[in-house]
Amino acid sequence: MSAAGTPYDMQDQETRRRVFWLLKRLTSYSLWERKRDAWQAFAAAYENAVQIWPESQPEQMDADRLPRIFETLSAFNKGLDQLRSGHRFVWRTGEPLQVAVVNSGAIASFLYPHPDYWERGAQFAPYPDKVETLHRLLLASQYEGEYAPIEVPFVAHMAARYSSAGGLLNQDAYRYQFYELPYPVFPDVLPPLPAATDIVISSGRCVPVDGIWEPIKIEREKLFGIVPIGVKSTENNGCFNYLVMGTKAPNIVGDWNQAVSKADRIGTHWRLLWEDTRYRNGVIPDESGYFLAPKESYEEAAKEQPVGEVEVRTGEVCPVSGTWEAKGFHTHRVELSKGKVMPDVLANVPGSGERRVHWVTWRLIKRV
Repeated sequence: MSAAGTPYDMQDQETRRRVFWLLKRLTSYSLWERKRDAWQAFAAAYENAVQIWPESQPEQMDADRLPRIFETLSAFNKGLDQLRSGHRFVWRTGEPLQVAVVNSGAIASFLYPHPDYWERGAQFAPYPDKVETLHRLLLASQYEGEYAPIEVPFVAHMAARYSSAGGLLNQDAYRYQFYELPYPVFPDVLPPLPAATDIVISSGRCVPVDGIWEPIKIEREKLFGIVPIGVKSTENNGCFNYLVMGTKAPNIVGDWNQAVSKADRIGTHWRLLWEDTRYRNGVIPDESGYFLAPKESYEEAAKEQPVGEVEVRTGEVCPVSGTWEAKGFHTHRVELSKGKVMPDVLANVPGSGERRVHWVTWRLIKRV
């Protein structure tokens, strides 16, 4: 991943509003439901690849990963069932959504460990087309910042997920060597932040409520600058973080320690900015505002293209509902809805009569 970019000023109101909006988005039911739906599409495509890819081709998917892939899907489902009722312990260590995120990340890292493309847990060359199609389906389940609510164990070497807003706002944080995760589209007008509460805890203390917390510095006023008189002044001490009830408030990243060649982890105070009470009544509100489309989205561009010029490959997501025809296999037509995965074709091999699975290019011939 690209290096974290320039620092972002947490005194700036627009920066604060954007970070606040992003943390609410990353902890929304709708985002995690979309993650689950995308993972389900990937799981089905992976299982299909295991079952039908010819053994003669060099690209193969490891069948031994199927149990973990479907265990991850099960974890997503269990976590969503709890989150739908407002239970956010699902992001604690060992709980369903934490397990789902860790497992999906591991599967992504080991998707295709072929020595020509992968070494020591890292991809170093573009995947073959068929593998990349699966990879893209997997990437559809990933959001930059999805670790925002995941519990941070209170140990010496770990700190809050975000010490700087750059990890959320800098577009470079969304760019990786062989792919890029979509940068969120912010509303034209972001609402003002709520007034901060009087609930303050220090690093290492138990978090009393789920929500967005702000690290702060606390200083006691002094009479003539000498005698403490008990009145406190506070100021921001870093990026907002989402903390889950029952976890321990984390440390933050401090100054660079030359002796050990790393930044120190230091304690701070955390003030509750916003308590998360969403979904406790079992109702999921309209959260479509978290998923605004770019002004020139792929789907919109496809709608503008003439019928016959909109094309997608097997394994990709259908951009437009309608009738699709497989190029080179003119008798093969399917009716698909937007968002479905484009299928393959089972057809005879010319000259042999043998039936094989073909990955094809589908062309839109009629919109619905």
